[in-house]
Formats: sequence, C-alpha cells, structure tokens
Amino acid sequence: MTEHQLREQESRIARYRHLEREVTDPLAACLLHSIIEDLEAELRRDRRGLARAARLTLS
Repeated sequence: MTEHQLREQESRIARYRHLEREVTDPLAACLLHSIIEDLEAELRRDRRGLARAARLTLS
C-alpha cells in the first residue's frame, strides 16, 4: 500500500467514526464500530508492511 492509499484509508476511517457518532440506531453504531476496528487493524498492518519495505529499500 502506498502513502497515498494509507491517507485514503485514514480518511475512510474518519468518515466511519463520524457516522458512528451521528447514528442513533444501536445496532448500526455497533456495526460501524466493528467496521472501524477492522479498518484500523488493516491500516496498522499496512503501515508495518510499508515501513518494512522502506527499511529493505534502504539496506
């Protein structure tokens, strides 16, 4: 994943967080929370992969 894609993912997460705060249905809020957690885990994984690739490039 590129830096640009990471920033897009961060924006997507921010939009879901906003929706989570605005929604009044408890089930919808729970589902959004679950989606956010999955997206954040994916983002962390992708950031580690990008950092690893950068280190290999510098070696």
